[in-house]
Amino acid sequence: MDPLRSTGSIGSTGSLPAAPGAARPGDRPASFAAELGKAIGAVDALQAQGDAQAEKVAAGHGNLHETALALEKADVAMRALLKVRNKVVEAYQEVMRMSV
Repeated sequence: MDPLRSTGSIGSTGSLPAAPGAARPGDRPASFAAELGKAIGAVDALQAQGDAQAEKVAAGHGNLHETALALEKADVAMRALLKVRNKVVEAYQEVMRMSV
């Protein structure tokens, strides 16, 4: 049995859950500032988890593998957030260069 063919048509989503932050019928769209604040909070939480894991390993009570994963998750999240910030700054600069 081919697993790629057993999923149905290409356009159907089946029972996939909605993406976090995805618009639902009747919902008011969230502001960009609110979504950015949530993203910053999530990155901060990942950083705090990584730091806590590193402190446990330094004290001799933590798992090195879990610590490495937590720190890598925090690093990836921070890099993604920085890319978003850079794109926002580029867009702002482009708008400021436009002549009215």
